[in-house]
Amino acid sequence: MTAKTYHDLVREAKTRVPEVTAGESQRLVQEHPGTVVIDCREPNEAALGTVAGAVVIPRGLLEQNIERVAGREQKVIVYCAAGNRSALAADTLREMGYKDVATMAGGFRAWVEAGGEID
Repeated sequence: MTAKTYHDLVREAKTRVPEVTAGESQRLVQEHPGTVVIDCREPNEAALGTVAGAVVIPRGLLEQNIERVAGREQKVIVYCAAGNRSALAADTLREMGYKDVATMAGGFRAWVEAGGEID
């Protein structure tokens, strides 16, 4: 087995999980009211602001906490600061059987730049 770097893992995850823009994420949340938005950043990052209505579950706790907030049939959008950790997190959810999971390209920064509502 060949050793992989963090960037290798992110690149591979992004081939398996759809990526949506911040604008598309805003539209999906409006059109699909049951959509669950997950902020997988660390608590100190999320304390600076989150996507309005997002559930904060740090990436390291995602697997043990996701079932409390989202069913496997629900639409789930995962974001982080820039889009890399969320790709890994979304890929993990895909492996856990979540059928409609995507990662937000550009993460929280892109959301803010797109004028998205924040808490």
